[in-house]
Amino acid sequence: MTAPTKPPYGTAADSVSERAPGEPLHSPVIDWFDEHARDLPWRRPEAGAWGVMVSEFMLQQTPVNRVLPVYEQWMARWPRPADLAAEAPGEAVRAWGRLGYPRRALRLHGAAVAITERHGGDVPSEHAQLLALPGIGEYTAAAVASFAYGQRHAVLDTNVRRVFARAVSGTQYPPNATTAAERRLARALLPEDAATAARWAAASMELGALVCTAKNEACHRCPIAAQCAWRLAGKPAHDG
Repeated sequence: MTAPTKPPYGTAADSVSERAPGEPLHSPVIDWFDEHARDLPWRRPEAGAWGVMVSEFMLQQTPVNRVLPVYEQWMARWPRPADLAAEAPGEAVRAWGRLGYPRRALRLHGAAVAITERHGGDVPSEHAQLLALPGIGEYTAAAVASFAYGQRHAVLDTNVRRVFARAVSGTQYPPNATTAAERRLARALLPEDAATAARWAAASMELGALVCTAKNEACHRCPIAAQCAWRLAGKPAHDG
């Protein structure tokens, strides 16, 4: 009796256990990103590392459409960290406008001062140096190193965590707080090549923002729907 033929990518469990965990996911997600990524100013080459950092601070708990006008004004006024560092912290708060959580503006100002004093005004490329800046945690350090400098880091925001929870772990939503298991999974899913890993980080984040959303997920538009463990399990409801 002939063994049944496996589908191209096998089951979700096969893709994780029998081959490099992220390999079947990388190309479909990155190809989708190449075609569907939003044209955002901080993704353009001219934004530089400072533009990426500013966007990461602003996008914490704030949607893109609200960030865009403030980001543009901010970068026009303070195109380099030293420009912001030369101003009083209160100016940063005022320029923050209606983004909310104005403490982020103070933290960004503090980071600009540290960059100016410690790194000659250039946003450092080393993950450890980024992490040592005031107001920067693991996520932001990884995001700047990856998106600005093309390095290989696991970048785990809410969107990425949701994509991984569904596609690989088979659960509707990730835990409220990032777990060690999620970090291990994210590292295991990273492509070996740094440039591909950076693209994967941006692509998986965009997939969660545009397709694999918290509500009304658009599985019919998802490039990895055929491999998604949560969809294959019948989309069991979140039990938390």
